[in-house]
Amino acid sequence: MGQPDFDAELDARGLFCPEPVMMLHNRIVEISPGAVLKVVATDPSTTRDIPRFCQFLDHELVYSAEDEEGFVFFIRRGG
Repeated sequence: MGQPDFDAELDARGLFCPEPVMMLHNRIVEISPGAVLKVVATDPSTTRDIPRFCQFLDHELVYSAEDEEGFVFFIRRGG
């Protein structure tokens, strides 16, 4: 299975905690509820921080993986 379709993207490569999650917090409000945001990061702490972000703020972590880009997350914005 390939990566899901997405509506917007956030490139947080080269940034370290807490910057990727701060950028995610700002970027997710710019997309419509139900839309999917692709996040690419290189900081290993995002594998912990982004799922928690989704859980606490009622967004859906649709897909996550590590690939040649780094850590990749697809997040469906909650209502």
